[in-house]
Amino acid sequence: MAENGYAKPVLVSTDWLAEHLGDDNVVVAEVDENPDLYDENHIPGAVKLHWRDDLQDPVERDVVDKATFERLMGERGIANDSIVVVYGDKNNWFAAYAYWYLKIYGHQDVRVLDGGRQKWIDEDRELATDAPQVSPKAYSAQERDETIRTYRDAVLANLGKEGIVLVDVRSPQEYAGELMAPPGYEQEGASRTGHIPSAQSIPWAQAVRDDGTFKSADELRELYEGKGVTADKAVTAYCRIGERSAHTWFVLRELLGYTDVKNYDGSWTEWGNLVDVPIER
Repeated sequence: MAENGYAKPVLVSTDWLAEHLGDDNVVVAEVDENPDLYDENHIPGAVKLHWRDDLQDPVERDVVDKATFERLMGERGIANDSIVVVYGDKNNWFAAYAYWYLKIYGHQDVRVLDGGRQKWIDEDRELATDAPQVSPKAYSAQERDETIRTYRDAVLANLGKEGIVLVDVRSPQEYAGELMAPPGYEQEGASRTGHIPSAQSIPWAQAVRDDGTFKSADELRELYEGKGVTADKAVTAYCRIGERSAHTWFVLRELLGYTDVKNYDGSWTEWGNLVDVPIER
């Protein structure tokens, strides 16, 4: 994907993936917003990662602990030296979230399928219905990388500081306080609407084309720099629960090469429920 001017080789095309399916060192993982889609059909050999059941602590709202993550990776046939290609349905939100998640625990080689599941299907490529037989691997995770994640106290403490910029990647209606959550997501809402003060509204979807593939680096720079989101600043992205903001985090840090980008995965479901924090509409 170097012809698009990206900073890192972290996207793969459907052609590349078709050529490398079955490679011993490549593990493909489907991470859908609707996890039931995997059971209908999926890319041959792909394993399933359930964004909630696998990637969320069942009690605390947090990523799973290190031991649980190591067990999950090993059970999916992922070793430390595996090339992990993630893809998702409709919009690649949760593929980007899984990418960010694997980077939290230090996995070296993770890539995203450009265009995701839908592009693969639109090209009439082969699909499978059975889950693959996986040989478990030994996996050793690193300690959490807290440089790519941020928390509510840090967001609050940094409001209005020079050189720090917030990006609200939700829809304009959510940003303006007209909607609590997009239609169909009411259970993931908050008690207040609006946005975090000083946040720039740059909806995640502005970074992709109609077919779900990412825009070129030049197009992306124009989009973000036009709103003051430049590479010399510390950037924090947020959305509702952290998946759309992971998509923007991926664009800024991995495709454009910004060095200081964090995902506030607490996002609006946390901020919009907090007592005594500022909100703008």
